[in-house]
Amino acid sequence: MPAFDASRAALVLVDLMERIVALPLAPRPGADVVATATGLAAAFRAAGAPVVLIRAERPGTDPQPPGSGFVPGLVHDGDLVVVKRTIGGFHGTALHDLLTERGVTTLVFGGIATNLGVESTARSAADLGYDLYFAEDALTALTPEEHRAAVELNFPRLGTVTRAAALTPDAAR
Repeated sequence: MPAFDASRAALVLVDLMERIVALPLAPRPGADVVATATGLAAAFRAAGAPVVLIRAERPGTDPQPPGSGFVPGLVHDGDLVVVKRTIGGFHGTALHDLLTERGVTTLVFGGIATNLGVESTARSAADLGYDLYFAEDALTALTPEEHRAAVELNFPRLGTVTRAAALTPDAAR
């Protein structure tokens, strides 16, 4: 795996919302993704690297459906929170500006669903020139086939797919 510059990296976690994490997911349950993502987030915070948490809001729906917040304990002081109203996290948000202001050039992804919110955000990130890494064990989808297609066919064309343990800022040095 090519090493990345941890001083220019951010962790991006997509749609780790209570109602999404609770869905029947595959190849792993949402709780497993949250546990892995929480560990990655702790490592990024400890290294002083940004943690970006993206969640969806349904346009024109007020209030949002129950469970639309992040899973408890995920958000910490200093994290960057982005609310999206499309599938991807860049369109119509300040995400690119927030990352640019912090000198971020590398993104490490986790979240749900692998082939929807994560992949859409990653495709936009690739178009914007970010170096991309995907923590396969911090991702899941609605079906194993959708997850597998993203991590085996699509993500390798955009960046590097590996396990979360290889993507902590300490492991990258």
